[in-house]
Amino acid sequence: MIELPRLIINGIMTGSIYGLLAMGLTLQYGVCQVLNIAHGEYVMLGAMLTVTLSTAFGINPLLAVAIIGPLLFVIGFLLQITLFRTLKARAPSPPVFEGNALMVAFGLFYVINFVGQMRWGALTYSNTYLTDRVRFLGTSFGLNQIIACVIAVAIGVAMYLFLSRTRPGRAVRATAEDPATAGLMGVNTNMILALCFGLGTMLAGIGGIMISWRTPINTQIGFNNTVIALVVVVLGGLGSVPGSFIAGILIGIVSRLVSGLWEPLLIVPVYYAILMVLLLVRPAGLLGKR
Repeated sequence: MIELPRLIINGIMTGSIYGLLAMGLTLQYGVCQVLNIAHGEYVMLGAMLTVTLSTAFGINPLLAVAIIGPLLFVIGFLLQITLFRTLKARAPSPPVFEGNALMVAFGLFYVINFVGQMRWGALTYSNTYLTDRVRFLGTSFGLNQIIACVIAVAIGVAMYLFLSRTRPGRAVRATAEDPATAGLMGVNTNMILALCFGLGTMLAGIGGIMISWRTPINTQIGFNNTVIALVVVVLGGLGSVPGSFIAGILIGIVSRLVSGLWEPLLIVPVYYAILMVLLLVRPAGLLGKR
């Protein structure tokens, strides 16, 4: 009786991080029209840099959010205004741009992964941070899990409020809907695209930071997190930031239930089974527009 509530709560905690990753990819694809296959490599960078700051410089892993998050935002911002803006300017049509951007993202995937392997090698690192246990509903949860979930939910709520209640957020939504019209209305669409790509990279890095608090990490964690983010984005609805976060939590719960009550090797097949069923029943995703 205790096992099921424990698995569901663990799933919510894990899924909140998946939601962050998916929100970042949603911003990059839904607004910038870049299917960023390298998304998981920023997760890897966030995780590995956290371990380096902690072990080499003695910096509290919690403070890594305030250091690595802005750093990855700048990296994403610069990538957009250099690589992807140039591609967009030279592409004869939006479909050509999307195809070219996808190939560049593949290139970034290999470059970042190679740099990661050169710096950290193939070793697996563990960051024993906030491993104290907190009892709830007759079982215990890691304090690092709880703090990571609280931060992820707070960031998710902040992103929703930013996009729905602020002037820059409305500019982001206008750019996602119709960049040409948004530009005619005075929106600096180039800056909005760079902002969204930077935010997406930052969210991926913060997700990686929190993953490093909870599980062993290495330079190969990026691809798996890219796959999860892609599944969650489609499940939540392409372009829907709230849908991505909600879908992330659902996928987190499913992953914990499958691994805890059934067979861990079936987690990814179950992800895709859910995705296929949803696309047949509701192609737009949970909160996507029909």
